[in-house]
Amino acid sequence: MKNPKASPVFTFGGFIKIIRLENLLMVAFAQLMTAFFLVGKTKAGLPVLEDYHLYMLIISTVILTASGYMINDYYDVKIDYVNRPKAVVIGKGMKRRMVMILHTVMNFIGILIGTVVHPKIGAITFVAAFLLWLYSNTLKRLPFIGNLTVAFLTGLAIWIVGIYYQKSELLILTYAIFAFFINLMREILKDIEDRNGDRKHGCKTLPIVLGFRKTKTVIFVIAFFFVASILFVTFKINEPLLFLYFGGLSLFFTYFMVKIYKADRKSHFTELSTISKILMLTGILSMGFL
Repeated sequence: MKNPKASPVFTFGGFIKIIRLENLLMVAFAQLMTAFFLVGKTKAGLPVLEDYHLYMLIISTVILTASGYMINDYYDVKIDYVNRPKAVVIGKGMKRRMVMILHTVMNFIGILIGTVVHPKIGAITFVAAFLLWLYSNTLKRLPFIGNLTVAFLTGLAIWIVGIYYQKSELLILTYAIFAFFINLMREILKDIEDRNGDRKHGCKTLPIVLGFRKTKTVIFVIAFFFVASILFVTFKINEPLLFLYFGGLSLFFTYFMVKIYKADRKSHFTELSTISKILMLTGILSMGFL
């Protein structure tokens, strides 16, 4: 009788899959757009795209984000075998120990690059790397706290550009808030989608603690605060094009919320997760109109 084929230690295809390449490209694109359209020039008066520190900052963020995805899959492998067995990489395309080695090395490199950019950025990247590990290890199994953590780190990926260049801070904050709330809703939608596997392995996410219907109510409350906060900051900035763009985007957002109200199947929440990504991309593109 033949032994089952052992999983490879490392495969390039498995690595690309586990780091969520399309999400990393979105993060890099968001930071690049923020720098080009909302920062413009460095303190020395040079075009920001000529500043190599910007690219180091983007590389640091992308490496740490990829590392976060890897450690998340490391801790969630049993849950993923229930929720999305075809997407599992660990044990199929990569050994568990290799994932942990890569996670450690990538964290070190990401924090080091951030520190070279500026010690303040290095401190922020260190805290971000720790939160990503803590989220994967503990926080994501708790109601709402894990969702808040990931949403905060998503907003921070945009806000950190403003922190480094100290320019257009209120405008950058608007987009950081936008990214925070959209990703917060997306994370809760993912918890609804994954509730079967989460329940089986003892997670206490919102859909498990509150139930399906009440969790959707929480999303609507978050949507209200999202709209209120965007309106507040937009009025504070008083930029007509921003009013116009977010006014148009509100139609798409209304469609998104109607879809959430009607959703009651796993496939519906998978679709909503995709729509939330499109919302995020649409928001980022609006920087070009300003």
